[in-house]
Order: sequence, then structure tokens, then C-alpha cells
Amino acid sequence: AEPPASRAASRSPALGPSRSGGKGRRNTPDAPQDIQLRSVDLDHVIKLLKGSGSKDLEKEQLKTLKKVVKHFENGLPLKNLAQITEILNLCAEKMNEQEAFTEPLCELIKLFGLPFQKKKSSDEVNYSVEVSQSIAQLGYLMRVPRSQVKIQICKCIVSFYNMELPGKLLSGYQPTSASYKIQMAEVGGLAETLVLSLALVENQLTEKLWVLKALQHLSISERNCRLMVKAQAASRLCLYLNGADPSGQLVFRSSDILWNLLENTSKEEVVNQLSSLECVHALKEVFVDLLRRGFRHCDYQLRNDLLVIATLIAENPAAPMIESGFAELLIVLATFTEVKLPNPLVKGFKLNCSYEDFEMKKLLFNVIGILSKDSSAAQLLSENHVMPALLFYVKPNQKPGFHDWSAAQYEELQLHAIAVLASVAPVLVDKYLSCQANTLLLVFLEWCIGQDPFFGQGNSFHGTGGRGNKLAQMRYGLRVLRFVVSLYDDAVNINLCDQGAISQLLDILKYAANKSKEKESTILLEIQADTLFILSLLCENDLHRKELFSCEGIAILIPFFKMEPEKLYSGLGHNSLLFSALDCLWSCVIGCYIAEDYFIEKQGIFLLLDLLALKEKNLCNIILGILVEFCDNPKTTLHMSIWRGKRDQTAANLLIQLWRQEELDLGVKRDQYGMIVDIKRPIATSFQKQQKIIPVPANCPSFAIMEISESIRAKIYSLFCKLGFENLPGLSAKDLVTLAIIQRYIDFKVGEVWSEICAEIKEEFRPITSDERTLKAISKVLEDTGKTVVALQTEVLESQHQHKIQEEEKTYKEIQATRTQRELINKSWEDFLTRTSNYEALKKAKRLQEISIEASRSKEKVQNGSFHATDIKNLHTTV
Repeated sequence: AEPPASRAASRSPALGPSRSGGKGRRNTPDAPQDIQLRSVDLDHVIKLLKGSGSKDLEKEQLKTLKKVVKHFENGLPLKNLAQITEILNLCAEKMNEQEAFTEPLCELIKLFGLPFQKKKSSDEVNYSVEVSQSIAQLGYLMRVPRSQVKIQICKCIVSFYNMELPGKLLSGYQPTSASYKIQMAEVGGLAETLVLSLALVENQLTEKLWVLKALQHLSISERNCRLMVKAQAASRLCLYLNGADPSGQLVFRSSDILWNLLENTSKEEVVNQLSSLECVHALKEVFVDLLRRGFRHCDYQLRNDLLVIATLIAENPAAPMIESGFAELLIVLATFTEVKLPNPLVKGFKLNCSYEDFEMKKLLFNVIGILSKDSSAAQLLSENHVMPALLFYVKPNQKPGFHDWSAAQYEELQLHAIAVLASVAPVLVDKYLSCQANTLLLVFLEWCIGQDPFFGQGNSFHGTGGRGNKLAQMRYGLRVLRFVVSLYDDAVNINLCDQGAISQLLDILKYAANKSKEKESTILLEIQADTLFILSLLCENDLHRKELFSCEGIAILIPFFKMEPEKLYSGLGHNSLLFSALDCLWSCVIGCYIAEDYFIEKQGIFLLLDLLALKEKNLCNIILGILVEFCDNPKTTLHMSIWRGKRDQTAANLLIQLWRQEELDLGVKRDQYGMIVDIKRPIATSFQKQQKIIPVPANCPSFAIMEISESIRAKIYSLFCKLGFENLPGLSAKDLVTLAIIQRYIDFKVGEVWSEICAEIKEEFRPITSDERTLKAISKVLEDTGKTVVALQTEVLESQHQHKIQEEEKTYKEIQATRTQRELINKSWEDFLTRTSNYEALKKAKRLQEISIEASRSKEKVQNGSFHATDIKNLHTTV
């Protein structure tokens, strides 16, 4: 029996003879599973299809198409793909006139779902353009007004991702790689075309679901997702969400595609497409429908997926969440179990203990936190009792909670609610006060440091570091206070202080500090930093509160300033903690003489100078500012003059070193000895010199004035004004040269301001003669000041030079005296050796000794006095 292809070849003029000469072969079990591909004249087929008119021609065309399909039933060779695509287009045109071409067209499209066939490995690259264009043409065929064609195209695209090899393989050919069609679909832009075709199947559910299924597969690729977003896929899909669909596939597939778009492309662009009123309203309707009618596990998951998408939309300030009523619905859903007030929006809805409902509860809390950033949502949050609902969780964990949540679930909800409260409380201050939130928080924090047994699970994002303790609860409770106190609302702060908040915060600080000694963690460091920050805001500008802080608070503060320098680079948060401690010192101690004296007595000034000696740029500014404020207390300058650092460094020397480093960073020009280079602008920074003349209003600070607040030089000058500029110990000549500049800092700064005034005047208009004379006189005075300082610096350097010369001469004389002494010692030794070896020399020395003794005796005789001999008879020695 002949194979079907061979029989077809003998009947059709479009098909040529088989390669075997028309002879068939028997199919035996031992025969290999491959067939020989016979040549086919596709050009003849194309020419045949272009013809039109008679019924006989139409029949011949249909018969030929069936033979072509049969011929390529095991896969299309890459080299024939362009011709097959042209045949597809001709069939599509024919089908508009004759419905009979629908089936051949579908059969041809089905062939695209099989693996393409290649002869060489290089064929995939060589035919890539033709292949990508052919696959793109599939998308364009979606315009054909036949459901079978549309569905077949979608099935074909889905088969790209579930490729199955045909039963028989073509001899001499091999299938292309599994991912080849997927890549070519990306190159050809099939995804974009398919998104646009959604408009063609808007009212056809079956076709729409097949298109969505194809897009679902295509959207796993980042490149396809970008093409889909370009075609406004997000908004198109969202608008079709609430269409009638008993199967539920429409929402499921659409949400899956939206998720892929959010993950694989720009989230902002997708959210912008979803932020129209129509999209938000459609999303709300679908969400409500799932909320009320969903009962399956997959319905609950889909509901939560849509809620996440709604959350992302809510983050966009331009999204009409409030106008659509979606925001109110989500707020009511988030609070109805805690508030227990009837609301028609959630009538009949119940939460159960399922994991999906637990996740939805957390997502709803998250939405409240996002909406709190929108000022227009404040009224909604207030009217729907968000504040009491969140405060419901600000209480000790005595029981698992409510609604049968497990202990771990309740703890997670509690921490999440308190974290959201930190965002909501600053927006609803009146509600915060009316609900006595300060009292609840202080009682809650007291429980946190109490001895009541509690074993936190610590198994959530907000529960980090809280396993087996109450640190997570304390962390978020303090965070709420930090956000509320930062408002500087007198009613809130007075209410807190009246309830003993300062004393309680000090207890928390002490508790956290003791815990840190056992084992340091980022949570404990954050707790301490937040507590210090809250104390700073409460005590700032209030003397009575500073007195309440004074002794106990300073005793807790001191150890922070003794922190080991290595910890500042640990990355745990010690840097932030030290800044908070310095801020607390500035706000809670300075200005209260009792507290200042106690801090100084505890060697606080020494500790500040030790920190300053680290020369950390971030720390220097704030420490210098604190020292300047402390200098109003006369005891401060005494302690600063007593302080000695490493290698016996003095405070004056340290300040001068900081000045020099600051000028180096600012690009101020100095010579190798530290002397002034530019007499006209002695302290101008490189940034100031680069700036052009910009006339500014009188109430706007110029560059010269702004520079004062941005650098530390003004603070160093202020400290020297307190310490004095004379008789400072521990200074070298180079230090004195720099000190001469510091002493005239304010004069130089005034000169900079006058220079700016002159430049601005000359930029705008020409001054009159008298004004010009005055400006020149001022400039002359300022220039003379610079010359005076240079002369003083030169004198200091010359004095140092003379001192060095004197020191050299003194050293030389000491060396000379030492040498002379050594020569005398040598001569004495030689005389001694001579006396011991030459008897005549010994006698001579003895005579000289006796003469010397006799010459030294008094010539006057003492009456009635005793005479004592000073020599021993017959002794022969001269030593």
C-alpha cells in the first residue's frame, strides 16, 4: 500500500513526485519512525489561491489546501515558513467571502503549534526574521471574524509553552529548540498584538478566555510584559474584570496577568494604567462580588490577590480610591470586628480562622497605613472609627485575643496595628486625645518592662527580635509616641508629661540599656534612640521638665558618651544612638543650671572633648554646638583648659586642628606654613569663589552668611572667644599662625559680606562718588586687616626661627662643655697614672699638695684655740 502522501502526489499537480520515485514501502514494526519529506510546489499553491471566480477553482483550492496540511502534518520546515504565512493570509481573505475556507485555515494555524523543522543548527538564526514575522502574523489573524480561527490561534500560542513532538520525525530534519518559538514570539511583538485583539472579543466570553489564557502564558516573559504594558494591557484587563463569567476564569486569568505585569515591568507604569476611575470601580465591584459570594479556597486567594493590587493603586496619590468608594469599603472591612458597629457595606460578611482571612486582615491594616498619607482620607478614617479600632490592640497580651485567632496570629495583628497607628495618630490628633491614647500607650509600655511572663513568637516582619520577650511591642509603642510627639502639639505633650511620661521613659531607657549589656541588638538600640528622641522633644524649651530629667537622666546619658569608637562602625545603629544621646543632652540639660552643673561634675565636658578628638565629621558639628552652649556656664571653660587628650593634647590645639582640616575640606588657600595667601578674601572657600554674582533680596542670606551655618569655623571661633586667644598651652608656631586667622574671623566674615555688597551694587548700577569713596575706604580697611594678620603670622614664624637658632646655640654650648669636661677627666687620669709610675713626679705632687694646704690655712692665730693637724705623718699619697 502506498503512503497517503504518495497517493496525494499522484493526484495533485501542486505536489511533485516522491523522492523514492513514487514507490511505496511497507510499514513494519522494525521501520524507523521518520518519513521522507517530498518536495512541494508552494509557489503553485499561492498562485492557485490568488485566482478567483468559478466554483471548480474554489473546490480545487480547498482540495489543495487539505493536501498541503496533510503534507506538513509532522511540522513546518523553517525554509517554507514565509510561503505558508502567505497562504494563511490568502485563506483569511478568501474566508471573508467563502466560509468553507475556515477549516483549512484552522488546520494550517494548527501546524504552527508543532515544532518547526530545521536542517542545520544555524537555520534558527538564519530564518529568525521570517519566523518572527510569521508568528507575528498569527496575532494579526485575530481580526478574522470567526470564533474557530481566534480560538485556534490562542491554542497554537499556548502550545508554544507545552511543546509536544510529533509521532513521526522527518528524515534529514530535526525539531527546533523548545524555547525557539517563545523567543521569536517576543521578537515579533505577538503579545502586543494579542492585547489589542481583546477589543475584538469584548462580547465573546469563550474567545476572550482563550485570549487571556494565551496572554497568561506570554506574560511570564519580561520582554512580552513590556510590550503588553505599551498596549495598555493593565487598563484593558481591569475594565473586563466584572464581565459575566460563571466559570470564574475571567477574573482569575486577568489577575494572574496583572501580577506578572507588576513583577516584570515598571510597577509605577502599571499602577498608573489602573488608576482611572473606571478601573478602580471595576476592581471594587469584582472584589465585593468575591467578598460576598466567594466560598472556595481559590476565591479567598483571588480576593487577597485583588486586595494587594488595590493596595498598590492606593499608593498612587492620583488614584480615585476615595471617589470610587473603594477606600471607605476597605476601611470599614479593616475595623468592623474591633468596632462592632453595624454598617451596610459589610452586611453579612464574617471572618473565620482561615489563613486567607488572616492575610486579608493584615492587608487591610496595610491599606489604612497607606491611606493615612493622603490628607483627603483623614475624614474617612475619623468617621469610620479607625483610631479606636487600632487602639483595641494597645493592651497587654493576656489572652490569645478575639475571634479565635491563635496567640501567634493575634501577636502579629497587634504589632501590625500598632505600626499602622504610628502613621494614623499624627493625622487624627483630636481622635487620639479623645480616645486617651497616651494613657493606653503608657500603660502598655509599663507592661512591656514589667515582670509579667510573656513569650512572644517573633515570627513576623513586625515581630523581628521579639521571640520570647516584649521588645517588639515596646519598639512599636515607642514609635507611636515618637511620631505623635514630633508634631509639637502642646495638648499631646502636656497630656503625656502630666501622666509622668518623663519618669517612665527614663525607666524604659534604663531597662533597655541593661538589656544591651547582656546582648546588643538593633531592636534594643532603636528602642534607646527613640526614647532619647522623645525625651528631647518633651524637655526642649521647658525648664521644669529639664529639672525632672536632670540627675537621673544624666546618669543614664553619661555611659553613651563613653561608647567605644569601634562600635560607631559596627552597622548595628550605635551611630544613630550616639546622635540621639547628644540631641537629648542639648535639649534636656543645656539651659538648666542644676543639670548643667551636675553634668560638668560628672566630667561630661571631658567626655565631649574625647568624642571631639575622634574627629568624626558628622559628630564634630553637633559636639561643638553643645560646647558653645555650655560655655555660658563658667565652669565649662575651666574644664576645657584642664582637659588633656592623647600625647598631652590640649583643647586649644584640638580646635585648631579641626579648623585646619575644615579649611582643607572647604578648599581655603593657605601656604605650607598655614599663612594667608589671598589678602582680599582670606577665609573664602573654593565654592564661594566659583559662584557668580547673583543679586538677592535683603531678607535672603548670601553665600557668605550661609557658609557660617554649614561649616564649623564659627563655632570654633565662639569657643576661642570663651577660652581666650592669649597664653594658651600646648600650641606650636604653626598653631599660633592659624590662631591669628581665627582671632580675626569675624572681621574677615564682615569683609566678605561687604565684598558681596560692592559686587552686587556694581552689577546693578554705578554708585555715586561719595558712596564709591566709602566702599573703597571699607575695602581698604578690610585689606589692611588681612595685611596685619599676615604681618603677625610672619612675626610668629620669625620668632620661632630665632628661637630655633637660640636652641641650636644652647645645644652647641652644652656639647662644647661636655667635651671640655671629658678632656679634663682624661688629663686628671693621665696625671694619676704618672704619679703611680714615677716616684719623682709623686714627690713633686706631694710638695704641691702641702703648699696648697698651707696656703689655704688662715694666717691669724686663734687665741686659746686647739690646733688640729690635717695631714697624716709618713703618708705617701696624693689622693
